[in-house]
Amino acid sequence: MTDMRDDAPPATAKHGSGADHAGDLALEPNGDSLVSRSVTINRPRAELYRFWRDFSQLPTFMDNIVRVDVTGDRTSHWVVAAPGGSTVEWDAEITQDIEDEAIAWASTDGAGVANSGRIEFRDAGARGTVVTATILYDPPGGIVGKAVAKLFQREPAVQARRDLRRFKQLMETGEVATNAVNRQQHEEEIA
Repeated sequence: MTDMRDDAPPATAKHGSGADHAGDLALEPNGDSLVSRSVTINRPRAELYRFWRDFSQLPTFMDNIVRVDVTGDRTSHWVVAAPGGSTVEWDAEITQDIEDEAIAWASTDGAGVANSGRIEFRDAGARGTVVTATILYDPPGGIVGKAVAKLFQREPAVQARRDLRRFKQLMETGEVATNAVNRQQHEEEIA
């Protein structure tokens, strides 16, 4: 019989579900699909932690988040864009908060998308801070819903990569680069 154990980091393990590895990441087991992405940002980790800890700021760089309403010291209400122009909502609670190091959260019972996650901030020496986002979720509609979300670029693996890249841009330059034409540019073009 073949040994099916996998000694890879939990987010890259080939065997078992995301929920099987949730404990390895100090995540609540809310979901079965595990996504993890990292980026190095040339800013101090305390600054990055403080920005992220104010969840109401997340829509400034997270493309699919419509809004996050902070409802208490450890609670929030999330409204997220879904494929087809609809939205999904849920309440979340912070399950771990280590200042300047990590924030973990989990959706509460009855969430439109069961999920939990963790954001970690680790020193990268003169290069700044390594920021790692790990998300465990149940895609609405199961495997079909996951395929549709991927088609519409709303799948968490795609979004996590893009959101971290935008977070890096915002924190290093003060803005998120875009190729979209803003209103002023459009008015100048037609004048």
